[in-house]
Order: sequence, then C-alpha cells, then structure tokens
Amino acid sequence: MHMPRLIPALIALAFSGTAAASSFQLIEQNASGIGNAYAGSAAVAENASTIFYNPAGMTQLQAREYSLGISAVKPSFTFHDEGSVMPAAYPSPPLTALSGNGGDGGSWAALPNGYLSWGLSNKLYLGVGFGAPFGLMTEYEKDWLGAAQSIKFDIKTYNINPSIAYRLNDVVSIGAGLSWQKMDIEYQKKPVAFSAHPLAGAVPTATLTADDTSWGWNVGALINVSQTTKVGISYRSSIEYTLDGQTKVPASLVTGPAQTVGVKADIELPDMFIISTTQKLNDRWTMLGDISWTGWAKIPKVDILVKANGATLETLETDFRNTWRVAFGGIYQMNPAWKLKFGIAYDKTPVKNAEHRLLSLPDNDRTWLSFGAQWAPSKAATLDLGIAYLYMKDAEVNRSAQDRNIVPQTNLVKGYFADSVWIFGAQYSRSF
Repeated sequence: MHMPRLIPALIALAFSGTAAASSFQLIEQNASGIGNAYAGSAAVAENASTIFYNPAGMTQLQAREYSLGISAVKPSFTFHDEGSVMPAAYPSPPLTALSGNGGDGGSWAALPNGYLSWGLSNKLYLGVGFGAPFGLMTEYEKDWLGAAQSIKFDIKTYNINPSIAYRLNDVVSIGAGLSWQKMDIEYQKKPVAFSAHPLAGAVPTATLTADDTSWGWNVGALINVSQTTKVGISYRSSIEYTLDGQTKVPASLVTGPAQTVGVKADIELPDMFIISTTQKLNDRWTMLGDISWTGWAKIPKVDILVKANGATLETLETDFRNTWRVAFGGIYQMNPAWKLKFGIAYDKTPVKNAEHRLLSLPDNDRTWLSFGAQWAPSKAATLDLGIAYLYMKDAEVNRSAQDRNIVPQTNLVKGYFADSVWIFGAQYSRSF
C-alpha cells in the first residue's frame, strides 16, 4: 500500500512557533512579572513563583506562602502573499483550489500557574510549582494557500517542579528543583503527496498526534550584595523527549479504509540561563534588570521516523540558533498599599531566515512594552495585574513543502506575516 508522505510540521513546531518568549517558550510562569517585562526574574523573589525562576528566592519569603495566577495571551498572525506557488496538477488538481491568506492564525490561550513555599526553618525551604513552560497554537482556514504546510498546530506542556532552598548565610542562598514535564502535540495539514489513485474532490485533512513525559532539573543562587542590591543566577536544564504518536490519513487518500501510521521523534527542549539584579534607589524606586540565554541551537533538525521499520518520513532542517533576551524594569511605591510597575525587553528569535520559518506559528524578534500594578490589601496578601504588548517585526517566509517522490508537487509559500502579541495577567499571593 502506498503511504502518503507527510511534512511533520507538528513535531517541527515544537521548535519553531512563537508564544510570548522566543520560539514556543512561555516565559509567563507568573503574572506578577508581566508589569516589569520579567526584568529581575531570578532576583526579585516577591512571591512563591520564584520557585520557577530561581528556587533560592524562597529564602526571601515568609514561612509559608502560596501564589496563584493566570495569563491570557492573544497572538495575531496575518499572512500577506507575495508570490506563493501552488502545485501543478498531478494527476488531478487537488491543491490548486487552495487559496486565501488563512485569516488570523493566532488564538487566545490561558496559562495558569500555582506555587507553594514552606519554610521548615529559617534556613531550609521546600516548595512546589505548576505551570506550562512551553506551548503554542495556530489555526488557519482549512483551504488557505498554505494548507499543505499547516492548518492547525497545538502544543501543550505541563510542568510540576518540586524544589528546595537553603540559606547559607545572610548573603548567599542556593536552591534546586526537579521538573516532571508532559508534552502533547497535534498537527493538521493537507498532504502534499497523495496516492497514485486520482482523487475525486478536495484533498482531505491529515492529522498527526504525539506525546511523551520526561524529567529535567534547575538550580539557582541568590546573592544579597547589600541591603539595596540583589543578584540572582539560575539555570534550567534541557529536557529530552521521545515523542510517540501516529498520523491519520483519511480514506479518500488511499484505496480502502483510512490509514494510521505510527511515528516517533527524538527532540530536546532547550536549556536556559538567567542572570538578574534588583537595585533599590530610594524609598520609592526600585530598578530591575535581566539577561537570559536560551539554547535553541540544540535543534538543528528534526527526524520523523516510522515506528514499524525506523524509516525516515521527513527531516526538517530548522537550523536554529541560540538566543538572548534583555529586559529592564522599574517599580514605583506610590503608598504602602500600591506599587506601579514598568518594563521593556528585547527578545531575539532562533529562526535564521525566511527559508527556515515555519507557517505553523511564524516567529520573529519582538520588543516588550509592559505596565502593571500591585495592591497589598494587608501585610499577608498581594494582588498583581499586568498588561504587555509585544511588537514584532514582519516575519518573512519563503518555504516549500515538497514530496520526495513526486517532485512537481511543490507548495511554495512566499510572503510575510504581520505579527503581534497581547498579554494580560493576574496573580494572587498570600502568606499564611
């Protein structure tokens, strides 16, 4: 039986979309940092969400604290065609009917988080956090001109992060944690290749799904340089997955019933290093800074294999590069109950050029502009609200989807995406 070739952008997009940080990374592991564009993330330690950014920060908290938050993210990706090419008829014209720019590929996403920190003594702290450090979703109109490369892509991760922190002395604290992480992915597209049997009517949609669980770790240190200056350093390890799943090809693509093919792919999510600082200038103003590095170059390509025989369905050349993010922020203490927060950040994309930019979620450099407020109704509780707008450069794309056996069947998508992202968030934190 002939098996249609599928471009496995699903797996690829586990390495190529855009969330709020570069590619498909989700930096929004709390909402209290939105107002500062996450400047000072590894040093500020203002609530239990420090468990994710730097577990050593737990030593700056009360004996028992919890923090609950949610961020709402709305990306926008609208395609502008500049010479895309549909496949020639072979042996009938299934893809020449594809047209249109696909509408807005972005959609709302809710990112919850929760943390609990517990001081066993004035030196030793335990904690646990829950969040989604990677994720994205795009969905275009089913018959748009790029449907042979992507219609829908959805990736979700779930991360549980037990942690420990220890105060060495009044100056230095250290911390560490483990991460149990689960990844689920789903991808839909119109296959470029099809069987030798002529098709009657439109090309149906093929779907690929896969998942896996894995473990990672993180470490951090917090240094109280003086009563007004803190420096935080943290590192999160890469996490290796062997995704296991299947492609489902509708019956009209083959002779006989629908076809399911088992697939697998080894992928490695990138590691991340952060160095942060906070500087209290006076009773009113505190400044925050942040530099982070993400190891996207660990993903030069993705091989999608058939589980039954190990044959390569597709090799996706992502050719990613490592990236840097720089953030600067400020906190203004209006009165004992209210603080205002400000932030700006610049975040590089790992995508090198238009030929390596995938349609599933086009990524590009972005600039953060953030504002937030914190209300403390009592000494034990705080409520943070934040909003951020991410300005993104137009993401040029010049990418082909081509079957290896049927050379004329090439779908070239050429043009650019006008991109932007809005983020809204709320975080409630309390000591008890």
